[in-house]
Amino acid sequence: MTTQADPRGELQRGTSALVIAQAIRNDIQSGRLVHGRQLPGTRALAASWSTSVATINRAMAILAEEGLVINRARSSRIVHNPGGAPGKPGPRVILIGGYAGSGKTELGRIIARQTGWAILDKDTTTRPVVEVALERLGQSPHDRESETYLLGIRPAEYEALMATLIENLECGVSVIVTAPFIKELRDEAWCDRLAATVAAHNGTLQVVWVSCDADTMHTYIRRRGAARDDFKLGNWTKYVDGLDLMFEPKIPYVSIDNSAGARPLQEQAKELLGKMAAL
Repeated sequence: MTTQADPRGELQRGTSALVIAQAIRNDIQSGRLVHGRQLPGTRALAASWSTSVATINRAMAILAEEGLVINRARSSRIVHNPGGAPGKPGPRVILIGGYAGSGKTELGRIIARQTGWAILDKDTTTRPVVEVALERLGQSPHDRESETYLLGIRPAEYEALMATLIENLECGVSVIVTAPFIKELRDEAWCDRLAATVAAHNGTLQVVWVSCDADTMHTYIRRRGAARDDFKLGNWTKYVDGLDLMFEPKIPYVSIDNSAGARPLQEQAKELLGKMAAL
């Protein structure tokens, strides 16, 4: 028989406090609820779980007893799960953008090999699904120019990529993300949200823009022989005229030059990591 002082008291009478505590515990320990985050108020939690305030209070008492939640004044509660070794830096994020054929994926792979960090390349993570979706919508699987792709598929493609980035952040994993990011990095509001998201997970963000002259990009694109590049190669002059080769992201960034005759990417990657280590 349990006592009134036991926060688990009367839990076998049809309440869901244990279930709620377990779900919130899992979110805390998996990093979905980050250390220091304020939880919604008791009434808001009760509404979201379709239960009573008393049940929420019992669930919070369980988590407080475990040290995962700290109660503050006026029913305010914050997550307490520092995680990791004392003094261990938070996750690092290197977001690499650049035009097709600029060498952004190669740079990402070089950095991944030097650091052991996870690498998320847009084409690798989303291309099979994108190609199937385009075919189902009556388009070529290699289409990257139509409104069907640009307005329908592309936003979902980037949403999936960024959700995977956030999941790694929640787990405290440093990650390198490679994609063109042209539309995103010219959008100041998107850049602000990215920086805020990384900071909210105690991470450090470094944006990199890989620049490359048109002739070198043409060589890279032709050499890789990807079907998705057929339109670009078949309309090269028109395609290049639409590029902003002086592009600058709307966020602090490091520029890496991958034009023919530039310093090897490995040297530039090592220099970039040295600067990040000093932060």
